[in-house]
Amino acid sequence: MYDSDYDEKRKLKIGETYKVKITKARNVQLHRKYFALIACAWEYLNERQTEFFGENKEQFRKTVEIAAGHCDTVFSLSRREWVEIPKSISFEKMDELEFRELYDRCKDVIFGVFLKHISIEEFEKELINF
Repeated sequence: MYDSDYDEKRKLKIGETYKVKITKARNVQLHRKYFALIACAWEYLNERQTEFFGENKEQFRKTVEIAAGHCDTVFSLSRREWVEIPKSISFEKMDELEFRELYDRCKDVIFGVFLKHISIEEFEKELINF
């Protein structure tokens, strides 16, 4: 468990029966680093690019995940076409290895599509600040 789970678990009553699912903990540091990667890349985007995403960093994150192949294809009734939607990146949905692979693929998308003009070394120096 994590410190953030403490308040929720305090509500459990002694003598009650509970069902739990035990999973191997995923690297929280890598999870934080992933969101720092997205935030740092967002800061490097120019004004036109951020406007394209509606000034919405979450839309950017989801676009990067789809481009990295972390998505499902569903049929949109309103658009009458197949569309890609990002899969969940929650701790319950991905193990450590899957998340590490996603991180690497997203990093490739960011540098291959959005930040072609930025060196990885320069970016990683800035990433430390996030």
